[in-house]
Amino acid sequence: MNEYFRSLDRRQFLRGAGVALALPTLSSLGKSVSAAKKDAQPRKRLACFYFPDGVPMPLAEDPAHKDWLWFPHGSGKDYTFTKCLEPLEPLRDELTIFSGLSHPAARSIHGHSNADQFLTGASTGGAGEYQNSMSLDQVVAAHIGDQTRISSLVLSTDGGTGTPRGAHTLSFSRNGRAIPAEHRPKQIFDKLFVKNSQNAAKRLAITESALDDLLADAQSLRKKLSKTDQKTLDEYLQSVRDTEIKVEKSKRWMSIPLPQVDVDHLKLDITPSDPREYLETMFELIYLAFKTDSTRVVTYQLGRENGIGVSDYLARAVGFHLTHQLSHETKNPGGWENFGKYCRFLSEEFGKFAAKLKATPEAGQEGNMLDNTMLLFGSASSAFHLSRNYPLLLAGGKNMGLKHGHYLNFAGSNPQGGPWSGGREPWQQEISHEDIPLSNLYVTMLQRLGIETNRFSDSTGVIAEV
Repeated sequence: MNEYFRSLDRRQFLRGAGVALALPTLSSLGKSVSAAKKDAQPRKRLACFYFPDGVPMPLAEDPAHKDWLWFPHGSGKDYTFTKCLEPLEPLRDELTIFSGLSHPAARSIHGHSNADQFLTGASTGGAGEYQNSMSLDQVVAAHIGDQTRISSLVLSTDGGTGTPRGAHTLSFSRNGRAIPAEHRPKQIFDKLFVKNSQNAAKRLAITESALDDLLADAQSLRKKLSKTDQKTLDEYLQSVRDTEIKVEKSKRWMSIPLPQVDVDHLKLDITPSDPREYLETMFELIYLAFKTDSTRVVTYQLGRENGIGVSDYLARAVGFHLTHQLSHETKNPGGWENFGKYCRFLSEEFGKFAAKLKATPEAGQEGNMLDNTMLLFGSASSAFHLSRNYPLLLAGGKNMGLKHGHYLNFAGSNPQGGPWSGGREPWQQEISHEDIPLSNLYVTMLQRLGIETNRFSDSTGVIAEV
């Protein structure tokens, strides 16, 4: 068992009935966690969260603009939250809000087509041939995923992969293939904390042998193929090699006991039909995954675009029937407020998660867990179906050098917005402001995570202000 899990077992858990109850630091049990031997390599974590359907964007002359515009009023450190983000006020010094960022390849495409490229920046297009690229989280996982039992945890409310331009996942492999997302809390918990069957080692050995045979046959076959077919085969072999790496990693971790956690407060059979508790459970599972150092990379797509799937039920948490229709009804009396209340609910749940990380000391290191965790929260559209001026915030990561407490308004004083009442939609209209590539922020994040790179997708630089 490694030093981290030994410190958890000795200092922080009270065992009983097959689970363990987390304890505060107790001086009578020996050295406190803060006085314990510090880890040689500071932990660095990334979690990315996506919500669909854009955000409220009432125009300045609309009475709802004051309270229900998603973006804050003001800029820099002199800004005021509206009611949409007001629950994040206690975390003001732990986060930065952005406007005026988007992916250039998506700016003239319908907003519901763009969740696929939120973490990739790829030109996936609005129709026709589809090709994605490697997502931000998987770039990070490729660098730090071998330090934990699970390289990355891929989650969504709807589960699976969805369809091209209708993704149920934020994560894409090095070949641009969608990585299926987990969505059942019990299965996620089992993946994190329940031991595999006794036959696991035997299955791994069989898999390893089969992969060896497959690679040998493939190399022999390659000599007989055309260049086009060789490329196709090489892509396939890359996926085989990725599987081989996973098998080898599984062998290393098999002898290391799984961490034990208190599960009394979790309802693992919960579904999105009880949306508030479902979100709370998903956020709690992410928290436990980070706290036990089971993984350091997580993505969670809160909902699929275009009102398809069980995630459209999330608005029932605040008294509305379906989520997607809220963005279509902003022209009705009280429409902006209704949409804003849903966005406030998402802010509340995200804020509780971030606050819990802040309240948890980092085991074996200085500071709290939020200081060592970078949280990206946002969407790939803003005003009605508009694929520009993404609503974004970045929280945590102070021990990685992130500077917070401000609103970086790159969109100017008059971004596009207002209700849609027919005719050409905002995404079809002339661009009123040239956004900065979102990938510039991604390069900044990668560098702060310790990954040496100056490029991601269509980046042109970094965001030096954060």
